[in-house]
Amino acid sequence: MPETPTVRFPHRSRRGILLGLTAPQLVLASLSGVLLLAIVLAAGVVGALQLLPLWALLAAATFLRYRGRSLADWAPIVARYLIRRARGQLVWLVRPSSRPRREGLLHLPGRAASLRVVTSPNRRYAAVHDPHAGTLTAVVRVSARAYALLDPGAQNANVTGWGRALAALARTGQIARIQVLERTVPDSGDALRRYWEEHGNPEATVAGPLYEELIQSAGPAAAPHEAYVALALDMKAARRLISQAGSGLTGAFAVLGQLTAAFEQAARTAGLTPLGWLTAEEIAAVARTAYDPKALSALDRWSDSGQPTADPAAAGPVVVVEKGDHITTDTAVHTTYWVENWPRTETSAGFLHQLLFTAGVRRTLSLTFEPKGLEAAMRDVQRKKASIIADATERSRRGQVDSEADSIEYQDVKDRERQLIAGHADIALTGLLTVSADSEEELRAACATVETAAVAAQLDLRPLTWQQAEAFTTAALPFALHS
Repeated sequence: MPETPTVRFPHRSRRGILLGLTAPQLVLASLSGVLLLAIVLAAGVVGALQLLPLWALLAAATFLRYRGRSLADWAPIVARYLIRRARGQLVWLVRPSSRPRREGLLHLPGRAASLRVVTSPNRRYAAVHDPHAGTLTAVVRVSARAYALLDPGAQNANVTGWGRALAALARTGQIARIQVLERTVPDSGDALRRYWEEHGNPEATVAGPLYEELIQSAGPAAAPHEAYVALALDMKAARRLISQAGSGLTGAFAVLGQLTAAFEQAARTAGLTPLGWLTAEEIAAVARTAYDPKALSALDRWSDSGQPTADPAAAGPVVVVEKGDHITTDTAVHTTYWVENWPRTETSAGFLHQLLFTAGVRRTLSLTFEPKGLEAAMRDVQRKKASIIADATERSRRGQVDSEADSIEYQDVKDRERQLIAGHADIALTGLLTVSADSEEELRAACATVETAAVAAQLDLRPLTWQQAEAFTTAALPFALHS
């Protein structure tokens, strides 16, 4: 009988650039040293001792930690937040304009302001073009059988198939990122009502009224799950192929079409069923309902295809208000977490089940896979090995005890090197989780529920304080944006 598939994640390295210090810590320590030297030369040792409180403050900023980061690491984040507040950028409002609008522009806030949706030459699907990052992203809606209900053999096949699908796409060298987004949305009940009107029998003596009552009460209370996969074509890396296919967006769509076809075939071996690549109007509806969940009811009513659609010009929110620990959009409040640590011990491949099916919580889980080139990955491996060995040598010289954390990290790095030599693709994984609710009070309760479920799933979640607006854009939209 096949065993249940398991997974093991490497430990997250906390190693800095030099002597365990990160770049902001090194900058602050270097500036403090230069300042101390200047004062000693100008006023002598006595003058330096008179500024003892200043040295204590700089040392605290360099070495004291808050929520896993040093105060020096927090400084750039806080500074950017304060600058945005001083410029009035914490509140984003739609402003009517009489100027001609660029076709396909999604009118999103912040870093997504330049994104626009363009339709493929064959009119079969659309993609999101990011001119700054040089990517063209196609989005497919997928479905799958409940993983927890599959037998171990099918689970093994699905896990292996997904790994092969990721590896095949990564080895093309043309993919910038692959994003898997799974979210719950409030159900308006319109789909149920349409099905009942088309196929039901309201005239039935007993069953008719019962079904009518059930549909009216159950529809809005439901929270359907939606899953999307976004493939971001790296137009710079694929420049030669794009040029051969006709240059510009026409050539990019030709290359992207090959990748989408390859993904569809690989996805089926992983137990996924592609439900169709999204059109421009469907992409706009996904973005719109992320900012305004209550708009889903109206979008359902206006749609003839059963899939919510919206005008790309109306894809963005009407208002976004950013606070330190959450943002408020049109009809919802959101908090975004970063998955700082994945399970540190070998665990079942379905370890996210409890988090994904937490009752009574609206949330969006985004997993972004970023392929790395073989040469860059090998250089990173050698750099980390050298850093670990150098730190161990320095501790030995000082007579300090060995660090077990370094031993585990060194073993993880060696495992990674062996996998690269064996021909496996190197992929960086980033996990973001957005929790949404109708009010701040409900959001706090939902966050507490999610944090408890994350502990059971062996995940370490960290709220992205003072970065919520940018984090929401990355986590809640299936556009495979850079984290």
